[in-house]
Amino acid sequence: MITNKQRAFLSSMANGIDPVYQCGKNSITPEFIEGIDAVLEKRELIKISVLKNCMDDPHEIAQLVAERTHSDVVRVIGKKIILYRPSKKPVIELPQK
Repeated sequence: MITNKQRAFLSSMANGIDPVYQCGKNSITPEFIEGIDAVLEKRELIKISVLKNCMDDPHEIAQLVAERTHSDVVRVIGKKIILYRPSKKPVIELPQK
């Protein structure tokens, strides 16, 4: 679980990154989760874009993906989801609690 201070730090880091995945009309599939899981291990901090043709709520998608990938939801802004999960060899150093 990340603190508000860490969440703000990660959110500011995410400003400079582009979405690496898009959630469309098929919503969440096992392949989508596997892909997110692999990218999280490599990058630790990712952004997902929820397309207009996806009928699901971005907050619900964020919670479900975070639960299935064992990651933390940093923030959901409109149709953008920011997720964080430290990899086995962490690159991002979070501020202390």
